[in-house]
Amino acid sequence: MNQLSLFGPREEGPEEKPQSDRKERLRVLITVKAAPNPSQTYGETVCVAGLSADLNRRGWIRLYPVNFRDLASDEKFRKYELVSVDARPARNDQRRESWKPISASLERGAFLKPWQPRRNWIDPYIEESMCRLHRAARADANSQSLALIKPKDVGGIDIERHPGWSADEQTKIDAYVNQLDLFGTRDRTPLQPPRFKGFYRYRCHDLNCRGHRQGMIDWEFVAYQRNHLAGSDARHAATALSEKFFGNLCASDKDVAFYVGNQAKRAHVFSILGVYWPPKA
Repeated sequence: MNQLSLFGPREEGPEEKPQSDRKERLRVLITVKAAPNPSQTYGETVCVAGLSADLNRRGWIRLYPVNFRDLASDEKFRKYELVSVDARPARNDQRRESWKPISASLERGAFLKPWQPRRNWIDPYIEESMCRLHRAARADANSQSLALIKPKDVGGIDIERHPGWSADEQTKIDAYVNQLDLFGTRDRTPLQPPRFKGFYRYRCHDLNCRGHRQGMIDWEFVAYQRNHLAGSDARHAATALSEKFFGNLCASDKDVAFYVGNQAKRAHVFSILGVYWPPKA
């Protein structure tokens, strides 16, 4: 298998989208599955991102929308799995990495076990300045929108109660559930908000960095609450989340880095999409 790390990222940044709207077959090493968000059209949408496995299209790729719950069970791909999918350039999203996938075309490939096979692909993409990304996004909304940032130090994670869906989000959920009722679709369970939100505090390696506090929107952060903390009282649950996502993933024996991505409508606002935490060599 040819490995992307032999070539590394493009020095000139993300490649421009093709001018044509015809579908293309993409091969992607999945590194990020963001937490699901309400959508009136799709029910719950998931942003998936990773590294292109095509040597003629190196760099980050964002696949959106993906209705993760509606995928057949044998199509629920994992992080660090290679997938192939037909997709078209996302025209309603100025970010150059964004593609609109055709979910029915998705095929699963090899799964990279921890950690060295993953490092061979991913480590060449590690960057050290979150501040640079912020500056670039403020100057140009079409600048790099996905990255893997190695922090200089991680100060902690703030765990806060989730306020629940906004009125607009709840309206989207209700509309989608009503649509499912109309057509008799089997699974009509409305998407529930997580109990907690998380915010990492860290400094990057930029000489003038004054610190970053970024929201955590990783699928695993939400799934951990649902699968392991559903019956716990609030104080115990918050402590457990902090121990897991700061004490464990960001421990001193880990080569921690943060997958980050910005918002299409607010390009200067970046969130943490996931944690990369191989052991230090």
